[in-house]
Amino acid sequence: MNVVAIIPARMGSSRFPGKPLALIAGVPMIGHVYLRTAMAETLSDCWVATCDQEIKDYIKSIGGKAIMTADTHERCSDRCAEAMLKIEDITDKKIDIVVMVQGDEPLVTPKMIDTATNALQDNTDCGVACLMGSIDTNENFEDPNEIKVVVDKNNRALFMSREPIPTRSRGVTEGSWLKQICIIPYTRDYLLEFNATEPTSLEIAESIDLNRCIQNNHPVQMAFSPDVAVGVDTPQDLAVADEIMAKDILARKYLKTVKQTAA
Repeated sequence: MNVVAIIPARMGSSRFPGKPLALIAGVPMIGHVYLRTAMAETLSDCWVATCDQEIKDYIKSIGGKAIMTADTHERCSDRCAEAMLKIEDITDKKIDIVVMVQGDEPLVTPKMIDTATNALQDNTDCGVACLMGSIDTNENFEDPNEIKVVVDKNNRALFMSREPIPTRSRGVTEGSWLKQICIIPYTRDYLLEFNATEPTSLEIAESIDLNRCIQNNHPVQMAFSPDVAVGVDTPQDLAVADEIMAKDILARKYLKTVKQTAA
C-alpha cells in the first residue's frame, strides 16, 4: 500500500507570520515536522506542500521532498489534494492513503503517524481518521486554538468545536475532555470527494474541516494519540516547544546532522 504523508505549510499565517521557518533548537519548525514524520514505519514517502519558495528551498537543503502548490488555498485539505495529484504525476504511482500532518506540530512522533494510519486501515467503512488527546487544564479547555471533539462509544467523531464542549453548565467540572490532534489520514478517493463537497455551515462556523464530514454523515474515526502533541500557534507556544525539544530523545537522531546540512 502506498501511504504518503503530506505536510501543508505556508509563510502567511495570520496569527504567526513566517511560522514554518521559526527556529526550534536551531532548526526551522517545518524541518522538525518533516524529519520526524518521515521516520514513521507505515509511510512509503513524505512531502511538504507549500506555496512559498523559501520553504521548498529549505526542505530540499536537508534532503527532503517538497512540491509547490497554489497560493489560493483556504484549507489544508485543498493544498494536500493538489499536492497528491502532482506527486502521483511525478512518481507515476497512485497513492492509497494521504496522511495530512500539520506543519505546526514540531514534536510529532512516528508512533503518532502510525497510529493514525492504522486507525484508518482498520476501519474500512471510513474515508478519514484523526488523532485525539486529553485536555488536562481549564486554560486549554477554554482556548479557541484547541479544537475540542466529542465522540461516540466507538470513538467516531460526533462534533468538533473551538468552544468548550461538552458543557460544564450542569455542574460537571471534570470529565473526558478531548482535543483534535491534526494528524489526519484520508483515503485517496475520499480526499478528492471531500474537496468536491461544498463546505457546510458547521465547518464554516467553527473553521474546522472535519465538521464537513460529520455534517454529511461521513464517519470520522478518532484514535487516541500514543504521545503528547505540542502544537505551535503563537510565539509563546514556540518558546514552550523549544524548551521541550532540548530534552527530546527523538530530536537527538537528527539535530546535529540537519544543522550541518542546512548551514
